[in-house]
Amino acid sequence: MIRWVPEDEWPIRILCSETNGMTLMIEELRRGALLSRLDAEQLERVARHAVRVHLDPDQWLFSQGDTASRFYLLLAGQMQLFRLSSDGAEKVIEIVSPGQTFAEALMFLNAPRYPVCAAALCASELIAIDAQDFAVMLRESVDTCFLLLGTLSQRLRRLIGEIDELTLHNATSRVSRYLVTKMPPGARTLELDVRKGILASRLSVQPETFSRVVKSLSARGVIRMRGSRVTVLDSGALMRIAELDEPREPGSNATGDLGPLKRHS
Repeated sequence: MIRWVPEDEWPIRILCSETNGMTLMIEELRRGALLSRLDAEQLERVARHAVRVHLDPDQWLFSQGDTASRFYLLLAGQMQLFRLSSDGAEKVIEIVSPGQTFAEALMFLNAPRYPVCAAALCASELIAIDAQDFAVMLRESVDTCFLLLGTLSQRLRRLIGEIDELTLHNATSRVSRYLVTKMPPGARTLELDVRKGILASRLSVQPETFSRVVKSLSARGVIRMRGSRVTVLDSGALMRIAELDEPREPGSNATGDLGPLKRHS
């Protein structure tokens, strides 16, 4: 059961940074692509207004429609961003990994609200960044604005690629692409780090469709799946099924992490 802790109860879950922890937090902030190129003074300013958040597995960080006063950097664990349909079903929009930020674009909106829910898939640690103060800092530095625009532009480019994934490739191709891009370099074995139902939603296929695809690939001798472990038996066939433009080794991540896939097959 997913549990939600509203922000006004956060003191029981948050450890505020103290002076002796400032250096550590600044180093942690550098892990985020959005924050890594900020100068020392800017990072210190962000850290002064930031707080740590510790979430238990399945605990909610925020709910769809909540006021968006902060954006987040994930330090450890894994988060899912999802929307709830009218019948209560979860539609996974994105799976967030350590080093990634999320909800930062909302700082540019007047009276912003989170368009999705966020919950921890496992025990997770985040830094919650004051969006209003960060926006003030952007107004004071044109260079920082361009850094942020560059990061958001890369994300937009990735999303355009996801539209291609949805419109040009079927469920089997999308699952195969995921396996190719997630396979560690030089390896033939992958441990799926999310539950299959969440992964299916993430790849915009129904859980039963995901199971059929895995069963089909296994029957064709392309992969072998035991529990959460996937072994590639025929990498050439997997590449062809994935419909990638050019041959590349599993784990090359040439297509990038799969972003928010929304449509279901």
